[in-house]
Amino acid sequence: MEDNSSWVGGEVRQINDRAISVQLLVMMFLGINFLLILTFFKKKSFYTITRYILFAVTLLSDSLILLISDIQYLLAYFNFTIQVWLCINISMVVVVYSMVTPVTLTAMTLERYVAICMPLRHAELCSQRIHVHCILIIHSLSSIPCIVVFSSFFASASLSLYKQHRICSMQIYISHRGQDHIWSTVQQFYFLVMVIIIVFCYVKIMKVAKTASGENKKSTWKGLRTVILHGFQLLLCLIQLWTPFIESYVFQINLSLFINVRFFNYVLFYLTPKCLSPLIYGLRDDNFFHALKNYAFFDLYKRNILQSRLVVFNTKNAQCT
Repeated sequence: MEDNSSWVGGEVRQINDRAISVQLLVMMFLGINFLLILTFFKKKSFYTITRYILFAVTLLSDSLILLISDIQYLLAYFNFTIQVWLCINISMVVVVYSMVTPVTLTAMTLERYVAICMPLRHAELCSQRIHVHCILIIHSLSSIPCIVVFSSFFASASLSLYKQHRICSMQIYISHRGQDHIWSTVQQFYFLVMVIIIVFCYVKIMKVAKTASGENKKSTWKGLRTVILHGFQLLLCLIQLWTPFIESYVFQINLSLFINVRFFNYVLFYLTPKCLSPLIYGLRDDNFFHALKNYAFFDLYKRNILQSRLVVFNTKNAQCT
Protein backbone atom coordinates (compact mmCIF):
# COMPACT_ATOMS: atom_id res chain seq x y z
CA MET A 1 0.00 0.00 0.00
CA GLU A 2 2.86 2.35 0.84
CA ASP A 3 4.57 1.54 -2.45
CA ASN A 4 1.36 2.31 -4.33
CA SER A 5 0.85 5.65 -2.55
CA SER A 6 4.48 6.66 -3.10
CA TRP A 7 4.16 5.79 -6.81
CA VAL A 8 1.01 7.95 -7.08
CA GLY A 9 2.76 10.77 -5.23
CA GLY A 10 5.68 10.57 -7.62
CA GLU A 11 3.34 10.73 -10.60
CA VAL A 12 1.57 13.79 -9.14
CA ARG A 13 4.88 15.58 -8.51
CA GLN A 14 6.02 14.78 -12.05
CA ILE A 15 2.78 16.23 -13.50
CA ASN A 16 3.11 19.33 -11.28
CA ASP A 17 6.71 19.86 -12.40
CA ARG A 18 5.62 19.59 -16.03
CA ALA A 19 2.82 22.11 -15.52
CA ILE A 20 5.23 24.58 -13.90
CA SER A 21 7.84 24.12 -16.64
CA VAL A 22 5.16 24.71 -19.32
CA GLN A 23 4.10 27.96 -17.63
CA LEU A 24 7.71 29.16 -17.45
CA LEU A 25 8.25 28.39 -21.15
CA VAL A 26 5.01 30.09 -22.16
CA MET A 27 5.82 33.22 -20.15
CA MET A 28 9.33 33.33 -21.62
CA PHE A 29 8.12 33.02 -25.23
CA LEU A 30 5.31 35.54 -24.68
CA GLY A 31 7.83 37.99 -23.22
CA ILE A 32 10.18 37.58 -26.21
CA ASN A 33 7.29 37.94 -28.67
CA PHE A 34 6.09 41.06 -26.85
CA LEU A 35 9.53 42.70 -27.22
CA LEU A 36 9.64 41.83 -30.93
CA ILE A 37 6.09 43.11 -31.55
CA LEU A 38 6.96 46.30 -29.66
CA THR A 39 10.05 46.73 -31.85
CA PHE A 40 8.01 46.27 -35.02
CA PHE A 41 5.45 48.92 -34.07
CA LYS A 42 8.15 51.31 -32.84
CA LYS A 43 9.99 51.50 -36.15
CA LYS A 44 7.68 52.77 -38.89
CA SER A 45 10.01 51.79 -41.72
CA PHE A 46 9.12 48.13 -41.06
CA TYR A 47 5.52 48.90 -42.10
CA THR A 48 6.58 49.08 -45.75
CA ILE A 49 8.64 45.86 -45.88
CA THR A 50 6.69 42.71 -46.69
CA ARG A 51 8.79 40.20 -44.75
CA TYR A 52 8.57 42.24 -41.54
CA ILE A 53 4.80 42.64 -41.89
CA LEU A 54 4.43 38.88 -42.36
CA PHE A 55 6.80 38.37 -39.43
CA ALA A 56 4.55 40.57 -37.25
CA VAL A 57 1.51 38.52 -38.37
CA THR A 58 3.35 35.35 -37.32
CA LEU A 59 4.30 36.84 -33.93
CA LEU A 60 0.74 37.96 -33.20
CA SER A 61 -0.65 34.59 -34.30
CA ASP A 62 1.91 32.67 -32.22
CA SER A 63 1.24 34.81 -29.15
CA LEU A 64 -2.51 34.32 -29.43
CA ILE A 65 -2.13 30.57 -29.88
CA LEU A 66 0.30 30.37 -26.95
CA LEU A 67 -2.10 32.20 -24.68
CA ILE A 68 -5.24 30.26 -25.64
CA SER A 69 -3.56 26.84 -25.81
CA ASP A 70 -2.00 27.46 -22.39
CA ILE A 71 -5.46 28.26 -20.98
CA GLN A 72 -6.76 25.02 -22.51
CA TYR A 73 -3.78 23.15 -21.04
CA LEU A 74 -4.49 24.53 -17.56
CA LEU A 75 -8.21 23.76 -17.84
CA ALA A 76 -7.40 20.16 -18.78
CA TYR A 77 -4.73 19.97 -16.05
CA PHE A 78 -7.23 20.97 -13.34
CA ASN A 79 -10.03 18.90 -14.97
CA PHE A 80 -12.09 22.07 -15.29
CA THR A 81 -15.07 21.64 -17.61
CA ILE A 82 -16.86 24.35 -19.58
CA GLN A 83 -19.97 24.35 -21.74
CA VAL A 84 -19.45 22.99 -25.24
CA TRP A 85 -20.68 26.16 -26.98
CA LEU A 86 -17.95 28.18 -25.24
CA CYS A 87 -15.36 25.54 -26.08
CA ILE A 88 -16.45 25.76 -29.74
CA ASN A 89 -15.71 29.51 -29.84
CA ILE A 90 -12.29 28.97 -28.27
CA SER A 91 -11.47 26.05 -30.55
CA MET A 92 -12.47 27.99 -33.68
CA VAL A 93 -9.87 30.64 -32.86
CA VAL A 94 -7.28 27.92 -32.15
CA VAL A 95 -7.95 26.06 -35.41
CA VAL A 96 -7.83 29.27 -37.52
CA TYR A 97 -4.65 30.64 -35.98
CA SER A 98 -2.98 27.24 -35.91
CA MET A 99 -3.24 27.47 -39.70
CA VAL A 100 -2.30 31.17 -39.92
CA THR A 101 1.30 30.50 -38.86
CA PRO A 102 2.14 27.79 -41.47
CA VAL A 103 0.30 29.69 -44.23
CA THR A 104 2.20 32.87 -43.31
CA LEU A 105 5.50 30.95 -43.28
CA THR A 106 4.71 29.75 -46.79
CA ALA A 107 3.99 33.34 -47.84
CA MET A 108 7.32 34.45 -46.31
CA THR A 109 9.11 31.73 -48.26
CA LEU A 110 7.48 32.98 -51.48
CA GLU A 111 8.57 36.52 -50.59
CA ARG A 112 12.19 35.32 -50.26
CA TYR A 113 11.87 33.54 -53.60
CA VAL A 114 10.63 36.73 -55.31
CA ALA A 115 13.34 38.86 -53.64
CA ILE A 116 16.18 36.55 -54.73
CA CYS A 117 14.98 35.03 -58.00
CA MET A 118 12.89 37.96 -59.31
CA PRO A 119 14.55 41.06 -57.80
CA LEU A 120 13.30 43.43 -60.52
CA ARG A 121 9.67 42.52 -59.80
CA HIS A 122 10.02 42.42 -56.02
CA ALA A 123 8.96 46.05 -55.51
CA GLU A 124 5.89 45.51 -57.70
CA LEU A 125 4.78 42.16 -56.24
CA CYS A 126 5.47 43.18 -52.61
CA SER A 127 4.15 46.75 -52.66
CA GLN A 128 2.23 48.36 -49.78
CA ARG A 129 -1.03 47.90 -51.68
CA ILE A 130 -0.48 44.14 -51.69
CA HIS A 131 0.15 43.86 -47.93
CA VAL A 132 -3.48 44.14 -46.83
CA HIS A 133 -4.63 41.78 -49.58
CA CYS A 134 -1.95 39.29 -48.56
CA ILE A 135 -3.04 39.30 -44.90
CA LEU A 136 -6.70 38.85 -45.93
CA ILE A 137 -5.77 35.94 -48.22
CA ILE A 138 -3.75 34.30 -45.43
CA HIS A 139 -6.68 34.48 -43.00
CA SER A 140 -9.16 33.33 -45.65
CA LEU A 141 -7.07 30.27 -46.52
CA SER A 142 -6.55 29.55 -42.81
CA SER A 143 -10.31 29.67 -42.16
CA ILE A 144 -11.19 26.94 -44.68
CA PRO A 145 -10.16 23.97 -42.43
CA CYS A 146 -12.10 25.53 -39.54
CA ILE A 147 -15.22 25.88 -41.71
CA VAL A 148 -14.91 22.29 -42.98
CA VAL A 149 -14.36 20.71 -39.54
CA PHE A 150 -17.04 22.61 -37.67
CA SER A 151 -19.58 22.33 -40.49
CA SER A 152 -19.39 18.53 -40.23
CA PHE A 153 -19.62 18.81 -36.43
CA PHE A 154 -22.65 21.14 -36.50
CA ALA A 155 -24.40 18.82 -38.97
CA SER A 156 -24.11 15.81 -36.64
CA ALA A 157 -24.24 17.35 -33.13
CA SER A 158 -27.48 17.47 -31.16
CA LEU A 159 -28.72 20.71 -29.61
CA SER A 160 -28.39 19.28 -26.09
CA LEU A 161 -24.65 18.78 -26.62
CA TYR A 162 -23.93 22.53 -26.65
CA LYS A 163 -25.08 22.90 -23.03
CA GLN A 164 -23.10 19.96 -21.72
CA HIS A 165 -19.95 20.52 -19.68
CA ARG A 166 -16.78 18.95 -21.13
CA ILE A 167 -13.02 19.36 -20.91
CA CYS A 168 -12.22 21.64 -23.85
CA SER A 169 -10.18 19.74 -26.45
CA MET A 170 -10.32 18.85 -30.14
CA GLN A 171 -11.43 15.31 -29.25
CA ILE A 172 -14.97 16.69 -28.94
CA TYR A 173 -15.14 17.53 -32.65
CA ILE A 174 -13.51 14.45 -34.15
CA SER A 175 -15.49 11.79 -32.26
CA HIS A 176 -16.91 10.22 -35.46
CA ARG A 177 -14.72 8.43 -37.98
CA GLY A 178 -16.18 10.49 -40.85
CA GLN A 179 -15.11 13.74 -39.19
CA ASP A 180 -11.69 12.21 -38.57
CA HIS A 181 -11.30 11.46 -42.29
CA ILE A 182 -12.49 14.93 -43.37
CA TRP A 183 -10.09 16.70 -40.99
CA SER A 184 -7.21 14.44 -42.01
CA THR A 185 -7.88 14.99 -45.73
CA VAL A 186 -7.89 18.78 -45.37
CA GLN A 187 -4.67 18.75 -43.33
CA GLN A 188 -2.87 16.46 -45.79
CA PHE A 189 -3.93 18.64 -48.71
CA TYR A 190 -2.55 21.77 -47.01
CA PHE A 191 0.60 19.87 -46.05
CA LEU A 192 1.15 18.74 -49.66
CA VAL A 193 0.67 22.23 -51.15
CA MET A 194 2.97 23.89 -48.60
CA VAL A 195 5.69 21.28 -49.04
CA ILE A 196 5.57 21.72 -52.83
CA ILE A 197 5.94 25.51 -52.45
CA ILE A 198 8.84 25.19 -49.96
CA VAL A 199 10.70 22.67 -52.14
CA PHE A 200 10.10 24.74 -55.30
CA CYS A 201 11.46 27.91 -53.66
CA TYR A 202 14.43 26.01 -52.21
CA VAL A 203 15.43 24.56 -55.60
CA LYS A 204 15.08 27.92 -57.39
CA ILE A 205 17.07 29.81 -54.74
CA MET A 206 19.73 27.09 -54.77
CA LYS A 207 20.20 27.57 -58.52
CA VAL A 208 20.58 31.34 -58.06
CA ALA A 209 23.01 30.80 -55.15
CA LYS A 210 25.32 28.69 -57.35
CA THR A 211 25.51 31.36 -60.06
CA ALA A 212 25.66 34.44 -57.78
CA SER A 213 28.89 36.17 -56.79
CA GLY A 214 30.18 38.57 -54.13
CA GLU A 215 27.58 40.27 -51.96
CA ASN A 216 24.74 38.73 -53.97
CA LYS A 217 26.05 35.26 -53.21
CA LYS A 218 26.22 35.99 -49.48
CA SER A 219 22.69 37.42 -49.48
CA THR A 220 21.37 34.50 -51.53
CA TRP A 221 22.86 31.86 -49.23
CA LYS A 222 21.39 33.69 -46.23
CA GLY A 223 18.00 33.63 -47.95
CA LEU A 224 18.48 29.91 -48.61
CA ARG A 225 19.16 29.23 -44.92
CA THR A 226 16.03 31.22 -44.08
CA VAL A 227 13.99 28.99 -46.40
CA ILE A 228 15.45 25.89 -44.71
CA LEU A 229 14.49 27.22 -41.26
CA HIS A 230 11.02 28.05 -42.58
CA GLY A 231 10.77 24.50 -43.88
CA PHE A 232 11.72 23.00 -40.51
CA GLN A 233 9.35 25.34 -38.66
CA LEU A 234 6.59 24.55 -41.15
CA LEU A 235 7.13 20.82 -40.62
CA LEU A 236 6.69 21.21 -36.84
CA CYS A 237 3.57 23.34 -37.37
CA LEU A 238 2.04 20.77 -39.71
CA ILE A 239 2.81 17.89 -37.32
CA GLN A 240 1.06 19.98 -34.67
CA LEU A 241 -2.10 19.80 -36.81
CA TRP A 242 -2.01 16.00 -36.55
CA THR A 243 -1.57 15.87 -32.77
CA PRO A 244 -5.36 15.74 -32.04
CA PHE A 245 -5.57 12.43 -33.95
CA ILE A 246 -2.57 11.00 -32.09
CA GLU A 247 -3.97 12.11 -28.72
CA SER A 248 -7.44 10.78 -29.55
CA TYR A 249 -6.00 7.36 -30.40
CA VAL A 250 -3.76 7.23 -27.29
CA PHE A 251 -6.65 8.39 -25.05
CA GLN A 252 -8.57 5.23 -25.95
CA ILE A 253 -5.60 3.04 -24.98
CA ASN A 254 -4.18 4.46 -21.76
CA LEU A 255 -4.97 7.65 -19.78
CA SER A 256 -1.51 7.91 -18.19
CA LEU A 257 0.14 7.55 -21.59
CA PHE A 258 -2.28 10.16 -22.97
CA ILE A 259 -1.09 12.72 -20.39
CA ASN A 260 2.56 12.07 -21.30
CA VAL A 261 1.89 12.24 -25.05
CA ARG A 262 -0.11 15.46 -24.68
CA PHE A 263 2.71 17.11 -22.72
CA PHE A 264 5.28 15.95 -25.30
CA ASN A 265 3.14 17.23 -28.21
CA TYR A 266 2.53 20.57 -26.52
CA VAL A 267 6.21 21.26 -25.84
CA LEU A 268 7.61 19.97 -29.14
CA PHE A 269 4.91 20.98 -31.64
CA TYR A 270 3.26 24.00 -29.96
CA LEU A 271 6.09 25.72 -28.11
CA THR A 272 9.16 24.84 -30.24
CA PRO A 273 7.89 26.37 -33.54
CA LYS A 274 7.02 29.54 -31.61
CA CYS A 275 10.65 30.03 -30.54
CA LEU A 276 11.92 29.66 -34.11
CA SER A 277 10.12 32.78 -35.38
CA PRO A 278 12.10 35.14 -33.10
CA LEU A 279 15.29 33.31 -34.14
CA ILE A 280 14.70 33.57 -37.91
CA TYR A 281 13.75 37.25 -38.14
CA GLY A 282 14.35 38.56 -34.63
CA LEU A 283 18.00 37.63 -34.12
CA ARG A 284 19.31 36.58 -37.56
CA ASP A 285 18.03 39.71 -39.32
CA ASP A 286 20.53 42.54 -38.77
CA ASN A 287 18.02 45.41 -39.21
CA PHE A 288 15.51 43.93 -36.83
CA PHE A 289 18.15 42.94 -34.28
CA HIS A 290 19.61 46.49 -34.17
CA ALA A 291 16.10 47.95 -33.89
CA LEU A 292 15.39 45.51 -31.06
CA LYS A 293 18.44 46.74 -29.15
CA ASN A 294 17.73 50.41 -29.83
CA TYR A 295 13.96 50.57 -29.39
CA ALA A 296 13.24 47.87 -26.85
CA PHE A 297 16.19 47.54 -24.48
CA PHE A 298 17.48 51.11 -24.74
CA ASP A 299 14.00 52.58 -24.24
CA LEU A 300 13.45 50.40 -21.17
CA TYR A 301 16.85 51.42 -19.80
CA LYS A 302 16.19 55.11 -20.50
CA ARG A 303 12.77 54.90 -18.84
CA ASN A 304 14.28 53.35 -15.70
CA ILE A 305 16.95 56.10 -15.56
CA LEU A 306 14.33 58.85 -15.87
CA GLN A 307 12.16 57.26 -13.18
CA SER A 308 15.10 56.99 -10.78
CA ARG A 309 16.07 60.63 -11.42
CA LEU A 310 12.48 61.69 -10.84
CA VAL A 311 12.43 59.85 -7.49
CA VAL A 312 15.70 61.53 -6.43
CA PHE A 313 14.40 64.96 -7.52
CA ASN A 314 11.14 64.51 -5.58
CA THR A 315 13.08 63.35 -2.51
CA LYS A 316 15.31 66.48 -2.61
CA ASN A 317 12.27 68.76 -2.97
CA ALA A 318 10.60 67.09 -0.02
CA GLN A 319 13.73 67.59 2.12
CA CYS A 320 13.96 71.29 1.11
CA THR A 321 10.37 71.95 2.12
